[in-house]
Amino acid sequence: MSNSLIQKYNVAGPRYTSYPTVPYWNPESYHYSGWISSVQQAFNESNEAEGISLYIHLPFCESMCTFCGCHKRITKRHDVEHPYIEALLKEWELYTDLFERTPKIKEIHLGGGTPTFFSPENLLQLINGIFERAECCETYEFSFEGHPNNTTREHLQALYDVGFRRVSYGVQDYSLKVQKAINRIQPYEYVQQATEMAREIGYTSVGHDLVFGLPFQALEDVMETIGKTETLMPDRIAFYSYAHVPWIKGNGQRGFNEDDLPSGEVKRALYEEGKKKLADMGYVEIGMDHFALPEDTLFKAMDQETMHRNFMGYTASKTQLMIGLGVSSISDSWYGFAQNEKNIENYYQILNKNVIPVYRGHLLSKEDLVVRKHILNLMCNFKTSWDDADMYFDDIPRVIIKLTEMEQDGLLCVSSNGIIVTEKGKPFVRNVCMAFDLHLQRKKPETKLFSMTI
Repeated sequence: MSNSLIQKYNVAGPRYTSYPTVPYWNPESYHYSGWISSVQQAFNESNEAEGISLYIHLPFCESMCTFCGCHKRITKRHDVEHPYIEALLKEWELYTDLFERTPKIKEIHLGGGTPTFFSPENLLQLINGIFERAECCETYEFSFEGHPNNTTREHLQALYDVGFRRVSYGVQDYSLKVQKAINRIQPYEYVQQATEMAREIGYTSVGHDLVFGLPFQALEDVMETIGKTETLMPDRIAFYSYAHVPWIKGNGQRGFNEDDLPSGEVKRALYEEGKKKLADMGYVEIGMDHFALPEDTLFKAMDQETMHRNFMGYTASKTQLMIGLGVSSISDSWYGFAQNEKNIENYYQILNKNVIPVYRGHLLSKEDLVVRKHILNLMCNFKTSWDDADMYFDDIPRVIIKLTEMEQDGLLCVSSNGIIVTEKGKPFVRNVCMAFDLHLQRKKPETKLFSMTI
């Protein structure tokens, strides 16, 4: 990939886990009763046919990883576990009280924070409590994020026993220099042990998260990390760009500065060389920044064009309704988004009033809903079409004009009724989506909101 293309398209842009993106949520469109109505509508339309998804945010960590932009609470006190589990189950009860039928759960994902901060007993209490008010779909996928340093056999067995079959481990990079910079020291042996334990117990999909663009990271670091990853051959690999967003309050990105980060050209080389190595190992690129072996469900979903993208990232199947439980979690009814209170104490106080603890959101307009489909198509399938009236919107001619230069650069092909992103253009899919992002076009940000696309 030429440096001129990198320089041209390396701009700040969203990762498109939603549309509209969170900074462009319109507070004037949102009200609590509208959100509740949208949840009930989505549930009534989709529960029987496809079920619902749950994202459960478990925010506690024993130490701060300085590359992390997620919402978390740093503590070594484990007496915080039980009251938080009770609060999650209370929030779930408030949601299920909205429904006239029993929810059918298709997906559960435990994210963090560090889900394995919690004891196996407390995680079992949580999952069993969820199913006191729900049942499983015939086909389902339950997954969790595990920290290699503290995921025990007991954690893996307990969650396996209640239906979990997928675990992803945050590896980042095996270089000790990089690990020290991001305050995340974990030897290869810990990752090996956690991976092998999961497979021995019966997990069918083990994933590793690798990050490029970290402070002090060089090409040899990335290649060594992928080389060690090859000895374990996880079923999925997320190989994604470090998002440097130090202006976001409380994200903990400190201990290094932008001078310590690889340049855009070096960062792209880290990705390109890493991608070549992953292909040599038998991994297939899935959507943006994800790779899977052909036997994995994510590859099959991509092959069948059933893959979906939401605040949980890429998933092997779609549910219209995704409920987020816990502090800072974001829920998605397709017709609207709502985010929970970020402060744990405030979260508890609102729940004590028997109110679902959402504090902001966005209810989608008709235009939003159409644009959202296009961006989902691009992020999941690298193509989209406005062949029928339901997919056409008034700004399509202006979008095509914005795409002309990308077409001239060989990043995509434009036809009379749609576009297809080329192999050359796949690393720039975020830039392609930005041409469809009408909120971004109409109101350019005055301050930094997003990480760089390259």
